Amino acid sequence: MLYHLYDLYHASLTPARVTAEMVKTGMQNPFVPMSYTLMGRTLAASAELFERATRKFGRPEFGLNQTVIDGNKVDVIERDVIQKPFCTLMNFKRATKRKDPKVLVVAPISGHFATLLRGTVEALLPHHDVYITDWEDVRQVPLSAGRFNLDDYIAYVIEFIRHLGPDVHVIAVCQPAVPVFAAAALMNRWKDPKAPASITLMGGPIDPRVSKTAVTELAEQRPITWFEQTVCTDVPFYYPGAHRKVYPGFLQLGGFMSMNLDRHIGSHMKFFQHLVQSDGDGADSHRKFYNEYLAVMDLPAEFYLQTVEIVFQKHLLPQRKMKWKDPVDGQLHDVDPHDITKTALLTIEGELDDISARGQTLAAHALTPNLPESKHAHHLQMNVGHYGIFNGRKWREQIMPRVRHFIRSNDKGVDKVPAADLKEIPDLKPGSWKD
Repeated sequence: MLYHLYDLYHASLTPARVTAEMVKTGMQNPFVPMSYTLMGRTLAASAELFERATRKFGRPEFGLNQTVIDGNKVDVIERDVIQKPFCTLMNFKRATKRKDPKVLVVAPISGHFATLLRGTVEALLPHHDVYITDWEDVRQVPLSAGRFNLDDYIAYVIEFIRHLGPDVHVIAVCQPAVPVFAAAALMNRWKDPKAPASITLMGGPIDPRVSKTAVTELAEQRPITWFEQTVCTDVPFYYPGAHRKVYPGFLQLGGFMSMNLDRHIGSHMKFFQHLVQSDGDGADSHRKFYNEYLAVMDLPAEFYLQTVEIVFQKHLLPQRKMKWKDPVDGQLHDVDPHDITKTALLTIEGELDDISARGQTLAAHALTPNLPESKHAHHLQMNVGHYGIFNGRKWREQIMPRVRHFIRSNDKGVDKVPAADLKEIPDLKPGSWKD
């Protein structure tokens, strides 16, 4: 019923939204004299603000058609490697013969599409053969495709790693830190020859007990039944995934926005000012960010609930009590990080991260005592929040070079780093996670 009410509310605003678009178009027409006045620009700005606030933003495109390697522009083609009901493994194939490290970027199923990591992929492309998990909006997945929970997520990650292995490096951004860490533990336990060469965990909740946030406190204060009854609902009958139980994207977006409401309100006020002042660059920057941020997808309810219970309530992974149920044969396997002896581990945290706070990701090192000291590394990026860990200037200039250096130092069969990039590579000293 909740989903139906939301869609009904959105549909009821259609006449007003269309009117706002007409006003905006009219007041931005150069043949309309009023468009040159302060009143005209104010009307156009108000109309655009209303139209964007009531619009449903569709699935964005990556749009990464080129990269620059050794100062030369190189074409990039997006291609699907593996297509599964809930995810497509994508490759950004570069028109070059360079032998660079193979990197699998595991995107979160956390409301936003994988394109939220566009900046992550863009910075990696000149130096890596990049793959990414492009998760499907589950309201588009028919019930006949079956369920999808945390066990299935881990199974997908293992399958993708095996397809790309044995020399693949995995980067997990935020929420996937747990399933990627679990997949690495399982593959090391099995002595799988295609276990990843390295994993980089960025701002993920490996041990949420270490430092509390609004996210962890909510999970600890409410029973799992509260989440099931309050935030999970059925997909309406007019979607392909009709009657599937989901945690809707619009509810997640509301939660994201409420955590930093003042900042979002301030950003929209600045956007209004940019429009009135005809500051095209400032307005375009706002549109680019929020076109991505406001595009959300639904999560499978079983995945969401299992994650809340295992990761944020029972803390099974850091207690070495987590189990993985193989979706194929139903067999239970112990997920013990102590089994990791081969896969190198890099953790990245942001000083101001209010989603996966400092220490939550760093905890992965203490859980892997059997991994050689030379294969541990950690980086704390000062003055960045959660989003800044994997996007923006500090990601490009300070974090990504460290990730690149770590990956190449754990991959022997690749081309050398271009000489022009050597000066950008900071040191990542073994044992730095203890500092």
